[in-house]
Amino acid sequence: MADTDLELDEALEAAHLPALIMAMVHMTGDASWLRPEWTPVYTPLSPPGDTGLAEDAKTEIRARARAAIKAYMAAGSLKMPSPDTATLRKMMDFVAGAPIPETYADFLIDELAISGKSSKDPQFDQPKLKEAARHLKTLVIGAGMSGLLAGIRLSQAGIPFEIVESNADVGGTWLVNTYPGCRVDNSNHMYSYSFEPNHAWPQHFSPQPELLKYFRGVAAKYHLKDHIRFETKVESLTWDEARSVWRVELKGKDGRSETVEANAVITAVGQLNKPRIPQIEGVGTFEGPAFHSAEWRHDVDLTGKRVAVIGTGASAYQFVPEIAPKVAKLKVFQRTPPWGLPVPHYHEDVPEGMKWLLEHIPYYDKWYRFWLFWMTTEGFLPMVKADEGWNGPTTAVGAANLMLREMAAEALAAQVADRPDLLPNVVPTYPVGGKRAVLDNGVWLGALKRPNVELITQAITRVTPKGVVTADGAEHEVDVLIYGTGFTASKFLSGLKVAGRGGQDLHQAWAGDARAYLGMTTPGFPNFFMIYGPNTNIVVNGSIIFFSECSVRYIVGALRLLAETGARAIEVKRGVHDAFNVRVDEANRGWAWGSEGVSSWYKNEFGRVSQNWPFGLIDYWRATLSPNPDDFVLTKQPEPVA
Repeated sequence: MADTDLELDEALEAAHLPALIMAMVHMTGDASWLRPEWTPVYTPLSPPGDTGLAEDAKTEIRARARAAIKAYMAAGSLKMPSPDTATLRKMMDFVAGAPIPETYADFLIDELAISGKSSKDPQFDQPKLKEAARHLKTLVIGAGMSGLLAGIRLSQAGIPFEIVESNADVGGTWLVNTYPGCRVDNSNHMYSYSFEPNHAWPQHFSPQPELLKYFRGVAAKYHLKDHIRFETKVESLTWDEARSVWRVELKGKDGRSETVEANAVITAVGQLNKPRIPQIEGVGTFEGPAFHSAEWRHDVDLTGKRVAVIGTGASAYQFVPEIAPKVAKLKVFQRTPPWGLPVPHYHEDVPEGMKWLLEHIPYYDKWYRFWLFWMTTEGFLPMVKADEGWNGPTTAVGAANLMLREMAAEALAAQVADRPDLLPNVVPTYPVGGKRAVLDNGVWLGALKRPNVELITQAITRVTPKGVVTADGAEHEVDVLIYGTGFTASKFLSGLKVAGRGGQDLHQAWAGDARAYLGMTTPGFPNFFMIYGPNTNIVVNGSIIFFSECSVRYIVGALRLLAETGARAIEVKRGVHDAFNVRVDEANRGWAWGSEGVSSWYKNEFGRVSQNWPFGLIDYWRATLSPNPDDFVLTKQPEPVA
């Protein structure tokens, strides 16, 4: 606990007061803390401390909390009774700043996990299930965020598993992407496992080294490295129909091949892991160092160099401000500008007092995360929804979308008031939500305004040994060429050969248009599951870790279904799969990212949105609570793998 009263006062000064009030209800057992005049009023994208409360109210809350905490400490941290359900509902409404629809209650109570348990915990408690679980050997491909999560839940369920990882360590994207300025664009207190909070995040949106440290720590805590084959690639997966097992061809670091067998396979390879180099004439002819941001060349010193950056997506948005001060000249080639949504605290440190509260005040961390979760659960969804029959400007898809556009455009315009020449090139003409938005605290436009930085909007016609030629015929000579051109996101499981029932090839079945039921399972490929598969990406609501936790819950539930029924194979029915994808496609057309005339990596080569989940988080949570046996063909067959 705090060593001095001064430290306690500093902690209270840094508190998110609505979360603090919730913690006080727990600590004191007194629901009168939920005073109407203390109800917060939030504004979109505001920093955590912006609650709309009057200063005298803030002072009173802190004074009362100080007394309650001191009394709690003096009493020796007595056990606190849990609020009843009615009080808990009032608390949820209070911290949200408005009544939460009753339809969300069970979903949010589960996510809050006051008791320390949630629906995402594996339910393999019965002796019969425990025994059956021991015979469900599962292979996980990938040791990034989702692969580690799968390993944890499989371990808790008592299912033997092995993880195959092509890299030399865990961490996935946070191991591989090491470009300057690389950081998460989702609040860290949400971008972490719900059951493994980190109270010591140094910043609200932490940089890559901190994220890698977190995932390494989780892997160590759960002894996952004992189950991981590092520097090993999966060459192919083949379904052995006679024995209901997957035969998996592996190739180790030494080049030696090995075949292993598994009852089930889970892919956790991500979507954003295959760098995309644009199809530009002359790519590969540049004589100087040329590399993609995801394969950053740390041996190339950019100091005093002339540098070209092709692309202005999420990665460039982060690394351009980092390299701009050190290069002699920076030429940024932009096809379309990104929407920067104002988040002033994007680079700010978490105050030490806040860390203390998260660590030491019971339930404060849960309510602070709950607030973050609710504010990003469905908060922005209405603002990127297309209004039916919309006849307003083509730069928006509805009235709410237009309002969000005007707010974001005004924030961007204010930053270039001293450089009006930049304004037409930094405010997008497509709707907010049509492409991936980035979080903006001024550093991007600050970099573009530097005297040594030039934003070029002329189309690139070719790359030459000396630099880049644009449509106006100008050749831009540079010393280093950096591609910030994203990833081949729509090419799901590219490089992985998967032969399912009857020898059917997965990629031939998809024919370039990847689809899956709930993003996880495909007809003809029994006992084969994907995490972060087709149509499980999110645009403006929530954390991808939430989706992974729901997916893993469902996959472990499917394995439980095998254990309960004694079946050896589980395969989604074609009709279930197809009907689901019809609903997804129809729903995606109703959002900014599905609107006609907007191209982005959310859409595949056929123009179909293959990335995004077009419903609410609550819908994915409900759909993945447990597999419906009626959705599957369950086949009882031979003995499991020894």
